[in-house]
Amino acid sequence: MTHVPPSPEPFDTNSAALLALRACDDIDSLHDVRLAYACIEKLVDPQLAIDSEDVYPIRTELSALMRLVNEELQRRIETTEATMQSLRLAVDKVNAAPC
Repeated sequence: MTHVPPSPEPFDTNSAALLALRACDDIDSLHDVRLAYACIEKLVDPQLAIDSEDVYPIRTELSALMRLVNEELQRRIETTEATMQSLRLAVDKVNAAPC
């Protein structure tokens, strides 16, 4: 008896549109990371560049670096706040439990 693979689920165009939108956002994010990396590279090793534009980070590179740092900082703050809220709820639950 041969194994017949299950038929694929119907293609959801809404999901495809959302995935395409997410892919575009991800690509923009990758561009920001590349710019931030170029900024850091120029700050760390400026002697390798001959042209002054290659030595000093440009505004868009610095902006990308700051944006990435801010986004990561915000993500970590939100994670910490969520952890603290969970801890508070757990402590309250223990305190409310009858002895």
